[in-house]
Amino acid sequence: MPLSRRDFTARSVIAGAGVALTGTVGALATAPGAPAADDTTRHDGNGRPYEPGYGPLVFDPAGILALPAGFTYRVITHSGVTKLDSGESTPSNHDGTAAFEGHRGVTLLVNNHELKGPRSGWAHPVPLTEGLVYDPAASGGCTVVEVRRGGEVAEWVGIAGTSTNCAGGATPWDTWLTCEETEDVAGKNGMTKDHGYVFEVDPHDRRANRDPRPVKAFGRYAHEAVVIDPRQGHAYLTEDASGPNGLLYRWTPPQGFRHGRGKLRTLAPDAGVLAAAKCFDSTGRFVDDLSRATRTGTVYGVDWVEVPDRDARTTSVRKQFGADAVTRARKLEGMWWADGGAYFVSSYARSESPGTAHDGQVWFYDPKRRTIRLMVLFGVNADPSEDGAFDGPDNITVSPYGGLVIAEDGEGVQHLLGATESGRTYPLARNEMNMGTAENPEYSEFTGVCFSPDGRTLYANIQEPGIMLAITGPWRRAH
Repeated sequence: MPLSRRDFTARSVIAGAGVALTGTVGALATAPGAPAADDTTRHDGNGRPYEPGYGPLVFDPAGILALPAGFTYRVITHSGVTKLDSGESTPSNHDGTAAFEGHRGVTLLVNNHELKGPRSGWAHPVPLTEGLVYDPAASGGCTVVEVRRGGEVAEWVGIAGTSTNCAGGATPWDTWLTCEETEDVAGKNGMTKDHGYVFEVDPHDRRANRDPRPVKAFGRYAHEAVVIDPRQGHAYLTEDASGPNGLLYRWTPPQGFRHGRGKLRTLAPDAGVLAAAKCFDSTGRFVDDLSRATRTGTVYGVDWVEVPDRDARTTSVRKQFGADAVTRARKLEGMWWADGGAYFVSSYARSESPGTAHDGQVWFYDPKRRTIRLMVLFGVNADPSEDGAFDGPDNITVSPYGGLVIAEDGEGVQHLLGATESGRTYPLARNEMNMGTAENPEYSEFTGVCFSPDGRTLYANIQEPGIMLAITGPWRRAH
């Protein structure tokens, strides 16, 4: 049922107050240390402006990761260096990751490998482990990394023969949904099967991952991330695509369906309803693209428009809608479920978007009120080579210490950054692996940011060449 103008006005007022006051994040800032529009700058005991975070980043003599004083990191996996339990190399191009609690203090991490196209194009593709292969021509997939209490690490294949495994999402029943960010079909780019699907990977049970089957009910498109509403069972999914810009989707399960391990693979391809978001402002005016929002705190109502052909047999899903049918956004990226809703990212907007240029947005979708609220808005970074302003948010997680941790995938210097509940941002780590030259430095993006189940370790990846890092230190609530 579409929201009426009266319903939206009432709900947007509540959402504007409720999320800011009781949510994990609140109204967040747009630059390091900067207050949000409605934030009052705090001061320490000496009357000096309070600086959030853990202090300045300290240069790493090993040339990998700069961290605040008191923090340390450990390399968990490194493509071309560490080995799987089969003896083969850790695959490259680490991306989305989630951490799960195993037995006897073990942490299990499922790590995507964003490898597109034929296997011959990559030095370290995901090995084709017997029984775990979807398409033997494809180079991507997931590995499962086991970190034991004593520090020992083991790694094995969770799924192979998938393509461009970018982000994904953890489920309430402790499995991982890996997303293919591609629309390649059989016969294109060397593939022997259609791609652009979501697959479920169980880190606890290797047998459950045999004979991989796509969750076709979630649609075939350039998937980025997915979260599951633990109460209603809806899946929310982002699409990283352009020409036209991608969409935010919701999948509604069929009547009587109950989630659980292995249940998604039993769904018929047309099970449930896949729909795309259509947003409107408080006057009832349609919003064609999320780049139209220019202020944090902006609230839009959301209706959902059913996808005509979710398997995109002749036309890409995002191209099946008219200009005024759905709301688009450029580079819809990471998602995280918290505070009763879904945080999701649009990494930037430029000439491909009809609204105002920006270098990143983080939105919060409230399923009860059917509204989205703009929580973070990064202005255009004038000089990405300088270690200052942030740009290009990508993977995100909600911190057990309050606020967000965001992986940067922008231009120039790359950071992990924090955003506090009181509305201030700060650098948490900096990538110091220069893949370019001293004159023209180049740094890979951060990906896969997530905390261990006990909250003591922050895991993150440097995508190229493919390094998983475990960060520990004096964590505290960063107000």
